Amino acid sequence: MNWKKRRSRLLAKSWGRILLRSLSWAYGFGAMSRGLLYDLGLLRARAVAARVVCIGNLTAGGTGKTPAAVLAAMTLRSKGVSTAILSRGYGRPQKGREISVLVDESASSWKQCGDEPWMMHQLLKGQGVPILVSPDRIRAGTQAVNFYHSRVLILDDGFQHRALKRDLDIVLIDAAAPFGGRHFLPYGDLREAPYALRRAHLVVLTHSDLISPADLSALREEIRRLHAKVPVLESVHAPDFLFDAKTDARLPLEHLQGLGVVTLAAIAVPEQFEAMIERLGARVAQKWQYPDHHRYTLDELSALSRLAGEAPLVTTFKDIVRFPDGWRDLLSREVYVLAVKLEIVKGREIWDAALGRLA
Repeated sequence: MNWKKRRSRLLAKSWGRILLRSLSWAYGFGAMSRGLLYDLGLLRARAVAARVVCIGNLTAGGTGKTPAAVLAAMTLRSKGVSTAILSRGYGRPQKGREISVLVDESASSWKQCGDEPWMMHQLLKGQGVPILVSPDRIRAGTQAVNFYHSRVLILDDGFQHRALKRDLDIVLIDAAAPFGGRHFLPYGDLREAPYALRRAHLVVLTHSDLISPADLSALREEIRRLHAKVPVLESVHAPDFLFDAKTDARLPLEHLQGLGVVTLAAIAVPEQFEAMIERLGARVAQKWQYPDHHRYTLDELSALSRLAGEAPLVTTFKDIVRFPDGWRDLLSREVYVLAVKLEIVKGREIWDAALGRLA
């Protein structure tokens, strides 16, 4: 069962609310205590022989860290900067300090590295950006410098990973759900208190097109109260291209115009993906959703095949890498992947200048 659905069921019961609040207080106490140790210098961040830019957030869930990390890598590469991405690799089977590396025509599978690193790898093919996957980001960063001569490291989902010293902290805030219900996990979605924004050098509001101008202005004002001098940029998630998963061909987005399709997503906010498909002019006949990071089985895809008619399937890069072996033989229909990019619609010059200073 999806964690959010499980939480909703617990919130419907008085004992469940008490349990979640108790766990939330414990989580918050632990997060704030750890942060205080770093603030006081009792815990120290370690440096590597490269500049470090961190892409992170305050909440659990889909604020857009992965497309932001891709945009940061492409921005740096456009300036001729040798760049690598460091990722924890959520859900990968390897334990301990083992490092998986994805670079250009890497043969590593998503099971070795995790679905989000593999998605970044697909979007950055040909850019010469190695992606090093390990919970030990300091060791991975050192390897990126020694083996790939990386001058700038992008720390993906690293705002709470304060063990690695960074030069630029970019914090993403989902404009449609900015502060995780104002409660720590698991009662809410906060991983850190909002005042942690004081450490940010840039704040990027994602999904800024999903709220009204008045609400956007109010959110900007709240951020200003938390950190008066931080630049606040605005961004949207925009469709980039359509990928035919069976032929590896890139197709124009217009290919979806007027097409009846079935969507399949196991991401943090599948509704946003589904709405994007509809805005591209497709007619969505069925919407299939699974919990975030779900690993599909042949039985599940077989059920979809039986119940969804012959309409083409549209999914995400994060999902397609978690299809099981044999899916091509099972799904006779077309299977498309919608590639999504982060577009800075307000403050792009600030983004470029901040990253350019790391070169």
